[in-house]
Amino acid sequence: MPNLAEAVAGRPIKGSWWGHAKGHQIFGLTRAVRASPDVVTCRLLNGKVTYVHRRLWPALVRLAPRFARRDLAVLNEVHTLLGRHELRIVPFPRWVPGMVLQAASHLSAREAESTLGPWCQRSRPSRGAT
Repeated sequence: MPNLAEAVAGRPIKGSWWGHAKGHQIFGLTRAVRASPDVVTCRLLNGKVTYVHRRLWPALVRLAPRFARRDLAVLNEVHTLLGRHELRIVPFPRWVPGMVLQAASHLSAREAESTLGPWCQRSRPSRGAT
């Protein structure tokens, strides 16, 4: 799967990107992506932070039964008045705009699979997923 940190580094990163020479640049870019209203941040792929662009939301919603609900929850990082970072989780489907729900209802599974690409075939709800 495409990886933002590795795209910035220009090659695969062994270990954490925090220690990479471009770690500050990677951090800044991850924050810029998270701040976009056109991107949701979740843990969709193997529990890793995943950025999903708005154009993919209807397909993701259409294929939601293939994913664990917790993996479809949106992760919002907020700064508290005390200067701390808090992670606020918005459960699926509460974060999904009505227009996206409507668009998803008009997609066939095949169309959604084509939109999301081959990785959606590998994602299946884990045991006990809701």
